[in-house]
Amino acid sequence: MPKKQSIITLITDFGVQDGYAGVMKGVIANINPSANVIDISHNIEPQNVFQAAYVLNSSYPYFPKGTIHVVVVDPGVGSDRKILCLKTRDYLFLAPDNGVLSFIAANEESPSIREVTNSELFLPEVSNTFHGRDIFAPVAAHLSKGIGRKDLGERIDKMNEIDLPKPIRSPGGELTAEIIYVDGFGNLITNVNKDVVDRMKIKTERVAITMGRKRINGICKSYTDVGANEALAIFGSSGYLEISINRGSARDVLNLEKGDKLILGN
Repeated sequence: MPKKQSIITLITDFGVQDGYAGVMKGVIANINPSANVIDISHNIEPQNVFQAAYVLNSSYPYFPKGTIHVVVVDPGVGSDRKILCLKTRDYLFLAPDNGVLSFIAANEESPSIREVTNSELFLPEVSNTFHGRDIFAPVAAHLSKGIGRKDLGERIDKMNEIDLPKPIRSPGGELTAEIIYVDGFGNLITNVNKDVVDRMKIKTERVAITMGRKRINGICKSYTDVGANEALAIFGSSGYLEISINRGSARDVLNLEKGDKLILGN
């Protein structure tokens, strides 16, 4: 019988200097050589659960239905924290119970969650420091071969979630936004998406965006709408409003970071 083919994605904070990510792939290949393993990122900042959650949320819907998304950013490895398998209509997610699946739980309807406890699916010896190799990789491989989710463990109703900042509208109609992510180009990504702007009936060509003493007028459609090294606001590929510098880093030029606030008003 041919082995079932499936896609497994990996998001970790392992980096690429050491062999940790490669070893996970080796474990998967031993169990299911037909699995197609795709790296989303191994450069999450160490223990940065929010960053991993954002990268996962920005990536997962672009994969075929049935993809198994594995996230190993796991500061609690070796502790009594749970390991979860969350199922949505189209995908499976395998991750520690530390809030890294918060965006998924917020955006997907009626996700089903099971705690992964069946040690028969793990490697024979499980270390206290490398569950990516000893638990996540073999469980993902077995899932890719078609084992039932009931074989993983019992269904649970709750999981840990992290705070997902929401934009706040003032009585005067202004919107306070927050920078939730800074990408590798230095773009400052906020928690304001197109739906929020549409609901507020904000005129994108006129909106004033204030960041301390810096002000941007209007939301652009292209980086080239402004000159080189000039600041602009634009809806990025993730669907969220971001502050950018044409041919530069907004983080460096504007001296802003995750958690800083912006004000939007007509």
